[in-house]
Parts: sequence; C-alpha cells; structure tokens
Amino acid sequence: MKNLLTTYRAHLPITSHTPLLTLGEGDTPLIAAPALSRETGAEVFLKLEGCNPTGSFKDRGMVVAVAKAVEEGARAVICASTGNTAASAAAYAARAGLTCAVVIPAGKIALGKLAQAMMHHARVLPIEGNFDTALKLARELAEPGSTPGGASITLVNSINPYRIEGQKTGAFEIVDALGDVSETLCVALPVGNAGNITAYWRGFTEYHRAGKSKLPKMFGFQAAGAAPLVRGAPIENPQTVATAIRIGNPASWRGAVAARDESGGLIEAVTDDEILAAYHFLAEREGVFCEPASAAGVAGIIQLARENRLPRGARIVCILTGSGLKDPDTAMARRELPRPLPATIDALTRALGL
Repeated sequence: MKNLLTTYRAHLPITSHTPLLTLGEGDTPLIAAPALSRETGAEVFLKLEGCNPTGSFKDRGMVVAVAKAVEEGARAVICASTGNTAASAAAYAARAGLTCAVVIPAGKIALGKLAQAMMHHARVLPIEGNFDTALKLARELAEPGSTPGGASITLVNSINPYRIEGQKTGAFEIVDALGDVSETLCVALPVGNAGNITAYWRGFTEYHRAGKSKLPKMFGFQAAGAAPLVRGAPIENPQTVATAIRIGNPASWRGAVAARDESGGLIEAVTDDEILAAYHFLAEREGVFCEPASAAGVAGIIQLARENRLPRGARIVCILTGSGLKDPDTAMARRELPRPLPATIDALTRALGL
C-alpha cells in the first residue's frame, strides 16, 4: 500500500517515534492533456490531486501534520477551512484517534466538503465571518493555555510547517514522473491561502539541491475577486465562485511571493467566468471533473496562451487540487436535467436524434 511517509521518508521530518499514519495518500496520476495542449500550443499535463483519499491535495500535508501531532502528544487538532482542509483534517484525525474541530465561515462551504467533515465526526463550528476571521480564532484556540482544561490542541492549517513539508511531495512526484525537469517547465496552480505554491517550490528546490532536477517556473493564479497577492494588499471581503480560494489574506503570503520571484514565474488573476470556462473545458474535453478552484491554473494558462505570453517550447503541469465531487452544487447549477421520457425505444432514439 502506498504511504507518503515511507515513500519520501528521507525528505520528511519523520523520526522513529512518528506513527506511520496513512490513508493511501500521494502517488496521484500525472496525465497528458491533449485538448488543452492544442488549445494553448504547449505540452500540458494534469496532476490529479483529487485522487487523494479525501479528494484533495490537502491530504499530503495533513498526514504529516496529524502524525506529528500524535507524536507530540496532542489530544485534538483544529483548523479554519473553506472546506478541503476540514475534510482532510477530520479524516486523518479520525484515523489517528484524535478529536477534530473545524472553524468555518457559515454558509460559504461547498456541500461535499462539509459532508465529509461531519461524517468523520468533526466538531464543526460555523462562525459569522470569513475564512480570515476563522483562522484568527483557530490560531487563538491552539495557543497553549487557551482552553480551561489545558488540553493540547494542534493547529493544522498550512501555517503548520509540517503541512508544507507534506505538500512538497507533489513536486517530487512530478520530477519522478517526467524525469529531469528543464527550465521550460511551468507549474500552474490556484492560489488561495498560498501554502501549495510555497510547498511545491520547496519541493523543487530540495530536489534541485540534491541534483535531481532543474527548477521550473511557478505560475500562480488567484480569482479576480479574491486576489490579494495580485493587488498587493489584503481583501476584507473576498468573493469568488471558487470557494476553495476565497481568501483575502493568505497565511503563506511571503512563501508565495518567494516562489514567484525566485522561479521567475508570476501570480496573476483570472475572472470567475474564465475559471468556469476552464472548469467546463476540462470536463467536456479532457474527461476530468475538478472543483472550480482547481480550474484557476488552467484558466490562467489559457489566458497566457491567448496573450502569447507562454514561454516558447513550454511544458506545463497544471495542479488540479480537488475533485469535482467536492462541489456538486456548482456543477448542477449550470446543467438542467432533461425531462423524463416515455420508456420506449422510439422516445430514446428521437431524443438522441438517431
């Protein structure tokens, strides 16, 4: 059985006391994207992080963070979440026998993600506020001495350094699959709380120092209504259909800027219309159903291609961060179910135009 903690043990903060927790995370498919390659004029691959156990990339970091929490004697974990972190934290806490609490902005979580956290028996705490407020409260609760009983609670958002350590393994897998990465490789991914772009860059730089790879360019894309890194200032009330990246003050701001600048890459904004167009393109032309936020990176490279801004001879890996099943409401809101037909061959053939 695949196990991220053993596969990349030499690159992770694993000790003899770290429990080798696993739900089978990592080793996600990296597939060619022929339709997207034709659309952009580049050689494009898709990294399907929705194939992780809880359906998102968060599992890579969460397995390390929760394993280390157990090692350090924590009795509970806590996170603020727009959905995917909550689902992942709840699953790994359940696996490890820990209590899990998730602080969420009320009414702003995709149904599939909320269902996961509740099924894993997390303590779901909706608040009247946005993600940034939720994170502030979660951080305060995780401070030593913050609870009356003095219980040890570990914060497992991406400001937890073990989360970044786990998430960097996605970069290792890209190099292991493609071989020596050249300077023409660009890695495109959505940017919300900015932990993932920070982690991928860390992974590529570690492999580079080990002589295993050259360094790619990091292309990050935020939703236009939630683009504090693009604007250069926090956004008090971020808005986007891509709920996973509806964040106005990223916790890993500095890491994202460093990834952009050190790699010679970029962080830009794409509109909700562009995100949804890419979301549908992937489903209809590539057979890949991802959640809307995942499509931000794809929207970004389509935009760059139309503006003739992609590097000549580029190979591009788009990180699709979560499964489309995470957010069924967005999918169904844009599709109308056909009316029932008579149960006859004639009715079916007429409907099919045969």
